Amino acid sequence: MKILVTGAKGFIGKNLIAGLKNRKYVEIFEYDLDTDPALLDTYCAQADFVFHLAGVNRPKDTSEYMAGNFGFTSELLDKLVKHSNKCPVMLSSSTQAALDNPYGQSKKAGEDLLFEYGRKNGVAVYVYRFPNVFGKWCRPNYNSAVATFCHNIARGLPITISDRNNRLNLVYIDDVVEELVRALNGKPSMTEDGFCYVPVVHSATLGEIVDLLYSFKASREQLGVPNMADEFTKKLYATYLSYLPTDQFSYALKTNVDNRGSFTEIIRTADRGQFSVNIAKPGVTKGNHWHNTKNEKFLVVSGKGVIRFRRIDSDEVVEYYVSGEKLEVVDIPTGYTHNIQNIGDTDLVTFMWASEPFDPNNPDTYYLEV
Repeated sequence: MKILVTGAKGFIGKNLIAGLKNRKYVEIFEYDLDTDPALLDTYCAQADFVFHLAGVNRPKDTSEYMAGNFGFTSELLDKLVKHSNKCPVMLSSSTQAALDNPYGQSKKAGEDLLFEYGRKNGVAVYVYRFPNVFGKWCRPNYNSAVATFCHNIARGLPITISDRNNRLNLVYIDDVVEELVRALNGKPSMTEDGFCYVPVVHSATLGEIVDLLYSFKASREQLGVPNMADEFTKKLYATYLSYLPTDQFSYALKTNVDNRGSFTEIIRTADRGQFSVNIAKPGVTKGNHWHNTKNEKFLVVSGKGVIRFRRIDSDEVVEYYVSGEKLEVVDIPTGYTHNIQNIGDTDLVTFMWASEPFDPNNPDTYYLEV
């Protein structure tokens, strides 16, 4: 298919084009403000589908709303008519089209124009009234509160909240792209009154969004990760990370070092346990303790070692030889005292997971030689 995307360099446009390319669509006509206007005629003659995402939402003068959101739509449709091109047309509108303000009026005028074009020419038209769209590549300090909050909080800059209780309906950019691809394939999500929509909508107050974003920033120091079981949190965290300054992708960890080696905690969660890296010098044995409820998983990624187990009411010792040359996870069952010894000539590097973060007030760790 030959696909025309207007507003190709905008937030939705960039994500849509990337999504189309990932799905192996290769003939994409990208049209934006800096494109040679003459190409619009060429594109309209050849397109098999039009994603009309271009529009004006922050003009210097309110008169630009109608020119950008109605006038350019009219020009686009006139060129399709000129070439007798009856390909489907998708229009990016806004929930504000239902409101009586200059921006909403211009969006409503564009909608009406497209619906009339579809009826008159027998063309499939898909009008999407998007609520707040969030995700990577959205321009901060422009028209998206989420983008502005992400950008500023990631940089330690102040933010302004008009009303913490103000509730927003939001759609995530990847869900938008999924829906637009469905429209491309002739299967849009459509209401009885003819408007199309993104099926997955999230609802959150400004206060809830800001609190989550600040928790993401703090998670580096606390070694936490957000609740990825919550879809909105997962999507907002992905969005936040995309706004990190390029010199702040990494962050330091606290490493506990002694003559035996080192221990570095990587991630600490309340419900998914603790992740860490343990390094033992050649000949060193670590451990010699057991747990009642806490359980662990060991994965040696470099070096050679042996993990020994003994049930605390038995004299039998069980040994597992481990090596970075053969990656395998060893479960550390409860009720078994255990240790790990470096039997190689290089550092023994072990990735460790514990079912709960270490709590010095309730360690559930009891010293006992294997």
